[in-house]
Amino acid sequence: MTQKELYQIAKERYAAIGIDTEAAIEKMLNIPISMHCWQGDDVKGFENSGELTGGIQTTGNYPGAARTPDELMQDIDKAFTLVPGKHKVNVHACYGIYEDGKIADRDAIKPEHFAKWVEFAKARGIGLDFNPTYFSHPLAENGTLTNPNEEIRAFWIRHGIACIRISEYFARETGFPCLMNIWIPDGFKDIPADRLGPRMRFMDSLDKILACGYDKELVYVTLESKVFGIGLESYTAGSAEFALSYATTRGIVPLMDNGHYHPTEVVSDKISALLCFNPKIALHITRGVRWDSDHVVRFDDETQEMMKEIVRNNALDRVILATDYFDASINRIAAWVIGMRSVQKSLLAALLMPHERLKQLQDTQSFTELLMLQEEIKLYPLGDVWNELCARADTIGDESWFNIVKDYEKDVLSKR
Repeated sequence: MTQKELYQIAKERYAAIGIDTEAAIEKMLNIPISMHCWQGDDVKGFENSGELTGGIQTTGNYPGAARTPDELMQDIDKAFTLVPGKHKVNVHACYGIYEDGKIADRDAIKPEHFAKWVEFAKARGIGLDFNPTYFSHPLAENGTLTNPNEEIRAFWIRHGIACIRISEYFARETGFPCLMNIWIPDGFKDIPADRLGPRMRFMDSLDKILACGYDKELVYVTLESKVFGIGLESYTAGSAEFALSYATTRGIVPLMDNGHYHPTEVVSDKISALLCFNPKIALHITRGVRWDSDHVVRFDDETQEMMKEIVRNNALDRVILATDYFDASINRIAAWVIGMRSVQKSLLAALLMPHERLKQLQDTQSFTELLMLQEEIKLYPLGDVWNELCARADTIGDESWFNIVKDYEKDVLSKR
């Protein structure tokens, strides 16, 4: 039986429960996901700043990591050929490209240092997102935006303002709004003597960054929280409560990374709460194993539940999606592709669910039928719709995409 015939059967089966697979495919091909550049080189960047710091760590030494901007962009291109649809690239500030070899310090980075990223994006008709880099720097060792040393704190405030200017540049040049996400690792290994002070300084720093003025139609500033990091186990200034309170009171976009909460918390349960109060929210999609370990995203329960929440609440235009993980123990291009496709499969599965019927069953307290239908849908022919989606996007639908990655490893990565 051909793929077209299999899809026709799937189309008819979904139609029987009120689902239009054609509409689902059309929507899927227009949902951009911002793919993080830092998976390609283990969060090293182009500053030659040495060891990764800030309570984060990349494990593994799989051969073939990108060493230069050209290599990283080549790898991103290869990954995108194996992911259906058109997406964005998420860039960290430590990925500035300095053609003259003179690396600008973090508070002195300028749009011109990211011109090659803009050139890359415009040639492909895609957008760019951005992140200040508040780690892996000598002045980040004792705190950044919370630092009690006013000169050091001022340095990091200038960095944030510089990043807003670069984000505006990205948006104007590419024609797509740029999400600029602020995350800092500031905290303490052991129980602090003062929890309020660092948070008040953090609030003041953020206020000073936002006071620089920027076009809110072009730049969506977000604030990301975290529970803890390596060496920061007892306290982080940017907790969930702080980040959400700040975002809500300052009118910026709250961002949730589903690895940045306590192990018993799930972001899928938080999405609807934030949608009650915010025009837009943002997600960094990752996979924590026991802790915020940034494993490659899989087609797992939580990823599916997050996407269900977005779709069932008609929030595809209100939730900004990005991936965020880094694994140096496996092929890095495959890591990108697996994670991106897993998010997309979860989105497609959500689009192929009869949400209105399920909501009605809940509202009428028909819990037995609700449970039955939720379980039966799991075995509907999602894979045949996925393959049709990929075919229309001129992308491989089945696992044979991995053969292309293996050839690329042999021909390109192994020679680095």
